[in-house]
Amino acid sequence: MPTPSPTVLGFSVVSIPLLSAIVGGVLALLLLADYFRRKRAEVVTIAEPLELKAADQKHVVKPPPLASRKAHARSHHSHAAEKDQNKRHHPLDINTLRGHVDAVTALCFSSDGRNLATTCSDGVVRVFTVDDASNKSFKLLKINLPPGAQPTAIAFLEGSSSLVVAAQVLSGSCLYMYGDVILKPPGDSKQQAKVPAPEIKWEHHKIHEMRSVLTLVGVPATYGTGDGSMILASCSEGTDIKLWHGKSGKELATVDTNQLKNNMATISPNGRFLAAAAFTADVKVWEILYAKDGSVKEVSKVMQLKGHKSAVTCLCFTPNSENIITASKDGTIRIWNINVRYHLDEDPKTLKVFKIPLKDAKGTPLLYDHMSISPDGKILAVTSGPTLQWLCTETGEVLDTADKYHEGDITGIAWAPQLIPNGNIQASVLASASTDKKVKLWLAPALHPS
Repeated sequence: MPTPSPTVLGFSVVSIPLLSAIVGGVLALLLLADYFRRKRAEVVTIAEPLELKAADQKHVVKPPPLASRKAHARSHHSHAAEKDQNKRHHPLDINTLRGHVDAVTALCFSSDGRNLATTCSDGVVRVFTVDDASNKSFKLLKINLPPGAQPTAIAFLEGSSSLVVAAQVLSGSCLYMYGDVILKPPGDSKQQAKVPAPEIKWEHHKIHEMRSVLTLVGVPATYGTGDGSMILASCSEGTDIKLWHGKSGKELATVDTNQLKNNMATISPNGRFLAAAAFTADVKVWEILYAKDGSVKEVSKVMQLKGHKSAVTCLCFTPNSENIITASKDGTIRIWNINVRYHLDEDPKTLKVFKIPLKDAKGTPLLYDHMSISPDGKILAVTSGPTLQWLCTETGEVLDTADKYHEGDITGIAWAPQLIPNGNIQASVLASASTDKKVKLWLAPALHPS
C-alpha cells in the first residue's frame, strides 16, 4: 500500500512547486503584457502627431516664400512676353494688309492716296482700295502677270487708273502697262460681280538687257514747258537708267552713271531732275529738258553732289523739288540745296549733315535701304533690314522707331501723297512692304517741339 504524501496547510507538498511555477508564469505574462501595452502606447503617442501632421499638410498648402513668388512671377512674365513677342503692337501701326502668299517686292500709292498697289513674288499685282486706313477689309483687284514674270517695281500713271510694272523674266527685264486698274465705286451689284481683267496697253522686253529693274518712279512733267504727262524712270542694277513716256510707252532717253552699279534712282516731283545713288560717294544729277510742245528734248548732266566719304545707299527729293536728301555708308545723312545757278558754275550746297542714329550692338551705324519723305516735307521715313524709323528733317531727331515689327526685311516704303481717312480723322499714312508677306500701314509720328 503506497505511503500518502505529506501536506502543508492542506496542500500536497508535491503540488507547491507546480503552483509556484503557475503563479510565476502568470506574473510573467502580466508583466510582459504591461510592457507591450506601454510600448504600444509610446508608438501611438509618437506616430499620432506625425499622421496628423501629414494629414494637415494634405489640406493646408503653405504659400511659397516671397523671393520664390517673385521669381515665379518673373518667370511667368518672361514666358508671356516671349509668347506675345509676335503679337506686340506699335502705337503707329494702324493696319496690316494681308493676302499675299509670298514676299512683297514693291508698293506705291495712287496720286490721291486712295489706292495702294503691291507686287508679290507669286507673280500677282494687287490693288487695294484704301477708303479708310483703319478698315478690317479692303476691296482688292488682282492682276496676274504673264507666266514666269517676277515683279520687282511698280508705279501708278496719270489719273491713277493705270500702272506700270517692272518684272524679270528669263529673257531679261520687262515693262507692262495695265489700264483700268481702279475698282469703281459701289453701284450695280451685277456690274461689280464681274470686273474685267485689266489689259496690257503696252509692253517692252529686255529694257535693261538681262539686268533687273531696281526702282521704277513715275511723276507728272510739270516743270517748264512740260505738258503734265507722266514720265517714268527705270533704274537697272547695272549702270543704266532709262526714261519712258507713261501713256505711250515711248523710250525718251538713256543715261549711264558710270559708277560700277546703281543702288537706286528717282525723279524730282516736278519732273525736272533725275538723280542716282550708285557705287561711289558722289551723286550725279541730270536735268530733263522739255521742248515747246511738252515733249522731252534731252537729258543733260548738270551737277554732282560731293561730300560723302562712301557710297550713297538711298536718296529722295523733297516735295518742292529743290533739295535732295542722301544717306551714305559713311554713317551720315545730308540735305542738299540743288536750286542753284549751275549754268553759272554755282555748286549745290550742303544744308545739313546728320549722323545716322540707327546702330548695331557694337555701335556701328547701320545702312539705310530705303527712304521716303512725307508730303509736307517734315518727316523722313527710313529703313534698315526689318527696322523702320522716322526722323525729323529739320533736326535729324529720331521721332520713333519700329524695330522688327516686320518679320522680314522691308522691301519698300511709300507715303500716301495726300491725307487719307483713318476712322473719323484725316491722317498722313506710310505704307511698308516686307518679305514677311505683309504690308503695314503706319500713322505719322508727332513732331517733337524744337
